[in-house]
Amino acid sequence: MLGSTKTSKTTWKVLIMDKVTVKVMSYACKMADITEEGVSLVEDLYKRRQPLPSMDAIYFIQPLKENVIMFLSDMSGRCPLYKKAFVFFSSPISRELLSHIKNDTSVLPRIGALREMNLEYFATDSQGFITDNERTMEELFGDGVESSRKYDACINTMATRIATVFASLRELPYVRYRAAPLDVSTVTTRRDLVPTKLAAGVLNYIDKYANTIPNFPKNPTCELLIVDRSIDQIAPIIHEWTYDAMCHDVLNMDGNKYIHEIPSKSGGAPEKKEVLLEDHDPIWLELRHAHIADASERLHEKMTNFVSKNKAAQISHGSRNGGELSTRELQKMVQALPQYNEQMDKLSLHVEIAGKINRVIKELGLRELGQLEQDLVFGDAGTKEVINFLRTKQDATPENKLRLLMIYAAIYPEKFEGDKGLKLMQLARISPDDMNAVNNMRYLGGPDTKKASSGGFSLKFDVPGKKHAVRKDRKDEEGTWQLSRFYPMIEELIEKLGKGELPKNEYSCMNDPNAYSNGTPQSTSARNTQVQPAHSMRSRRTGTWARPRGSDDGYSSDSMLRHASSDFRKMGQRIFVFIVGGATRSELRVAHKLTNKLKREVILGSSSLDDPPQFITKVKLLTNQELSLDDLQI
Repeated sequence: MLGSTKTSKTTWKVLIMDKVTVKVMSYACKMADITEEGVSLVEDLYKRRQPLPSMDAIYFIQPLKENVIMFLSDMSGRCPLYKKAFVFFSSPISRELLSHIKNDTSVLPRIGALREMNLEYFATDSQGFITDNERTMEELFGDGVESSRKYDACINTMATRIATVFASLRELPYVRYRAAPLDVSTVTTRRDLVPTKLAAGVLNYIDKYANTIPNFPKNPTCELLIVDRSIDQIAPIIHEWTYDAMCHDVLNMDGNKYIHEIPSKSGGAPEKKEVLLEDHDPIWLELRHAHIADASERLHEKMTNFVSKNKAAQISHGSRNGGELSTRELQKMVQALPQYNEQMDKLSLHVEIAGKINRVIKELGLRELGQLEQDLVFGDAGTKEVINFLRTKQDATPENKLRLLMIYAAIYPEKFEGDKGLKLMQLARISPDDMNAVNNMRYLGGPDTKKASSGGFSLKFDVPGKKHAVRKDRKDEEGTWQLSRFYPMIEELIEKLGKGELPKNEYSCMNDPNAYSNGTPQSTSARNTQVQPAHSMRSRRTGTWARPRGSDDGYSSDSMLRHASSDFRKMGQRIFVFIVGGATRSELRVAHKLTNKLKREVILGSSSLDDPPQFITKVKLLTNQELSLDDLQI
């Protein structure tokens, strides 16, 4: 987009964005990337701006009436703010607004480009995106949703933004969705219809691209599955034991920002430095999906390796009493070395973070709580064990007791009927506000909690001799680390989709294969097992997930990355999964894991990416309309 505005003369430009497109841009690239493309100034469309009549401007804006009016006001009349305007819309513009621009004859000659970029999603990592609809839960699943005008607006915004993902990747999906239950004994609510309505909206927008985007595929090139949070109420609350999830769960991080303390070179108080835990950090890439115990071990190995290769460190080590050094001691030793550089700075950062997480796990007794959570999910614990924990662990934090009760409510909703819930609240000593979150789990129950669905795939499993399991153990998984038994439900759904085994009565296809006339229509399973003639019109890019375990210092070689890139191009059709109501880091990890396993790139989309505290706040808001997200703190 930015590169297309370059003329033969290398002149600096101004980039003007609105509140949504500035977020799209900040998720996609850094200020240095923008500057490299010839942008010297970034401005807010709605702030008073200095006239720069000798400079060209790039407008990256949503196609909204107020934005178009603002743009026309900038560029019309005798003294426009800028010399020329290159206008890019984040999603398709209406005919009315386009006519509005064309009718302004003073502006037309000053327009250098007028294009639909179809870029209105927020890339969280190489295989994840969000539509940034933070209020989806209350607008689509909350109390009073039946009459809410916000319901349709929310679905429409999500559908528009999801469609731009397929426009920018030049992909046409088979659109599958979790169907509302067809049961005469239960009333189908607007909550049940969310995936159906969203699927219809997405397909409606994508169908229009066939006429507006050059070389847009005529036949489906990938699969999209749309579900909502009712398929798995436990994943957003349970303690997930991977490095990435633990960082965002137990450390007070602001998004991906972490405040790192580094020793002062002058010998004074430690200096505070803000760091981003993102894809550009190779150690983060290597360890983010590892179990916290595995990540800690690998970090210790890397530190030990560095010390063994460094003579100054060996001398320092030799002056000690012998014996094995702790990771913390190794870290201090390395920081004191003259060769201490950016590479070791990154390693030292992760040693500090892992150490902090392990201390929190110990202080809050998370191992015991984590074991109980997983035992509940797999049917190895029940009411007796929950009550025993609440009685004996009075010092557990209110948030952890709340999370345990929310998991319990998702598995045993009947235990909260009448005054039973009140007794549990008194035993756990949690506030009525927190108890609201437990009671509101019923809004996310989905069809299975109202009435058992007629056969097919269900949230609950009957496990002989067990109490009440909502997951069955996966025999093919290697349970190397304690507490790594839990898996998000989405993992099972994606695997079934990959094999063509998703029950059609529960997961319907909005655009049936029979709708396409290119040759003989194929069944879903046939589509998945044969080499597809229809492929994405964009070339596959290197998947950063494909980086190997890495070298001792956490950096991978270029040749390995080139190999990963070629592997990526050999893969089958992409699988897209969109979760309405917020995705979790464990679900994002599943997208990376199954890409390797299925040899098909799995991309996870959602209305938001939530850590447990954010999710709990949103569940509270399902019945508390007077409060806002900013008012509630856990």
